[in-house]
Amino acid sequence: MNSQASRGNGAVALPAHETVYRQLRDKVLFGELAPGQPVTIQGLTDALGAGMTPVREALRRLTAEGALEALGNRRIAVPVLDGRAIEELTEARSALEPRLAARASGRVTAAEVAHLRGIDDALDRAIARGDVRGYLLENHRFHAVLNGLADAPILTALVDGLWLRFGPSLRVVCGQMGTRNLPDRHKDILTALDTGDSQGAAAAMLADVEQGMDLIAQSL
Repeated sequence: MNSQASRGNGAVALPAHETVYRQLRDKVLFGELAPGQPVTIQGLTDALGAGMTPVREALRRLTAEGALEALGNRRIAVPVLDGRAIEELTEARSALEPRLAARASGRVTAAEVAHLRGIDDALDRAIARGDVRGYLLENHRFHAVLNGLADAPILTALVDGLWLRFGPSLRVVCGQMGTRNLPDRHKDILTALDTGDSQGAAAAMLADVEQGMDLIAQSL
């Protein structure tokens, strides 16, 4: 049997370096590595149960993407955002994400909107029980699925990179405020998608982006 594939479902196993990259990327994206928190290659190999080579490759890729920065003495950390970085991230998100929402509004099916509504329901349940990680996962999932429906892979890749840069700081906001005080405009976005209202989808997404980034700015 080919070790790279499962005969049960035809799924192809990822190479070790890609698996480690995705694991470490998620740790950054969902704030398991806090801004400014230094880590070492050895510490990550122990935490991930991985070899030194795939960990080094994952660190190299994430550093090139701006999600991590080298501190010297073999230490690496998630960058701490300053006011200028937050301003740039807000400007970039405000330009790209409303456009993706508008594109998606003209393409989505009723089943896809129902899927997004299910994600938003899971997000609401995470908020109600004060589940910070659940909130972060479902919030990102909602945006990632919506962006994918826009059928604009270049724009979506740019947005993915932006989320890597502010995601750790969103975890800080959740820690300070709790999940119940976090606003979102997902219901407004869903309403616009239901009616094919591209301008409404873009406006709701812009409001969602600005609210989230403003909270990050206030917390830092």
